[in-house]
Amino acid sequence: MSSGEIDRRTVVRAAALAAATSGGVLLGGGPASARGVPALVRRGRPELTHGVQAGDVHAGQATLWGRADRPARLVAEISRDPSFRRAVTVPGPRVTPDTDLTGQWTVRGLPPGTDVHYRLRAVDLHDPRRSGRPVSGRLRTLGGRRRDVRFLWSGDVAGQGWGVNPDVGGFRIADAMARRDADFFLCSGDTVYADGPVQASVPLSDGRTWTNLVTEEKSKVAETLAEYRGQYRYNLEAENWRAFLASTAQVTQWDDHEVTNNWYPGEVLDDARYTERRVDVLAARARRAFHDYVPVAEISPDRVGRVYRVLHQGPLLDVFVLDMRTHKDPNTANDETSGDGGVLGAEQTRWLLRELRASRATWKVIAADLPIGLVVPDGSSAQEGLAQGDAGAPRGREIDIAQVLTALQDAGIRNHVWLTADVHYTAAHHYSPDRAAYQRFDPFWEFVSGPLNAGAFGPNRLDATFGPRAEFVAAPPTPNTGPADGFQFFGEVEIDAVTQALTVTLRDVEGRALYTRTLAPQRR
Repeated sequence: MSSGEIDRRTVVRAAALAAATSGGVLLGGGPASARGVPALVRRGRPELTHGVQAGDVHAGQATLWGRADRPARLVAEISRDPSFRRAVTVPGPRVTPDTDLTGQWTVRGLPPGTDVHYRLRAVDLHDPRRSGRPVSGRLRTLGGRRRDVRFLWSGDVAGQGWGVNPDVGGFRIADAMARRDADFFLCSGDTVYADGPVQASVPLSDGRTWTNLVTEEKSKVAETLAEYRGQYRYNLEAENWRAFLASTAQVTQWDDHEVTNNWYPGEVLDDARYTERRVDVLAARARRAFHDYVPVAEISPDRVGRVYRVLHQGPLLDVFVLDMRTHKDPNTANDETSGDGGVLGAEQTRWLLRELRASRATWKVIAADLPIGLVVPDGSSAQEGLAQGDAGAPRGREIDIAQVLTALQDAGIRNHVWLTADVHYTAAHHYSPDRAAYQRFDPFWEFVSGPLNAGAFGPNRLDATFGPRAEFVAAPPTPNTGPADGFQFFGEVEIDAVTQALTVTLRDVEGRALYTRTLAPQRR
């Protein structure tokens, strides 16, 4: 097979098998077609409205996403060649108002270790000869033989009143991220700020004005399903962010602001902005909007809708994506003396340890919604995070993390690196039992990045239970510093195919390197 051709037989076999078992829709993430939904009466051809995306690329497969302006069928063309010479056509799902006209589906049989170009179009349900303009994207597959790896991570998108600014193309940091030409982007949560309305302009301290695009859904806190969906459409109004997502496949987890700040199951809000104050009701609507708008493969083994999963990226890297929000216990002082699975839960913990033991990749990256050692208060007496500032033995949610860290040591699992966002600044933390109150674990690193287009805060205090030391911190001089003043950050991870060394670089809003740390792999 030449480098300019995709493996047609493999893709076609996968498409034919999926079509035979699903009525023409590829399995693995596409919504079932809705019967009996009347087509919207519109002139012209159906068009895509918010760009294209790809997510959870692994094992020769990728989940593709698009949204049409009316009921239609999505169709993809797949090729190794950006001119789409010898492209393979793969039919996708019908999109209806039931999913806000969004659709996603999994394409299988992609060749390893190469750029794959795709373009999506919406096809008229009644006349397949009528289709809209194609919208192109690109993803990169890993796997196969050992190759260099580069990926980015960050989180916290469009919060604290800092929204889509047309003057900078949408999100100021997006252009710098696109220039890094990463294999994929790991979004560590707060993909939207459903509790963060924006106003048309924000005066800055130096006399400048930050301009925000304002939509109906973004003018209040989200409560209805339509309003939650509007949060995702809002972020996709950022032209350069939409372009970045089209050129770089994503791996996404969720945290709190996809619903509301610092939420936990069973909570009842004391917030006058909300007419619906039952968080479980809000979270159900938010979860549906998240799955409508974010390409997430249906590979999580969870039975209750949590989105933890593992993505195998070849011999050098496995990515373990956690869900530390859906099972989270109430925000108390977090000083309980017995573990109750209050952040991961027993089932997710067993899954994580089982998959880590089974991993044969050199590096195991653990994508966490919340930092391990940073104290993140929720009001004056409660704690939102894993730590609570007590430098002694593990308490509260720390007990659950101690269980994981000790199990890693007992199993002889080396080379695990933790990545997170959440606190709206960037830092490098080294954890060591030599400095810790709790010592049954091996030393490891945690790297923090963000925000992407939100208020910058910090730094937060470190809890000494697991012996963390801040090797690097970059934080703003004042709380809620906006994107116009910098202090927006993303991280980059590179793994060298020859040495297998992993290098982490923390970068600023322009992409400049602020801090670099190279880790040599440890052998068992």
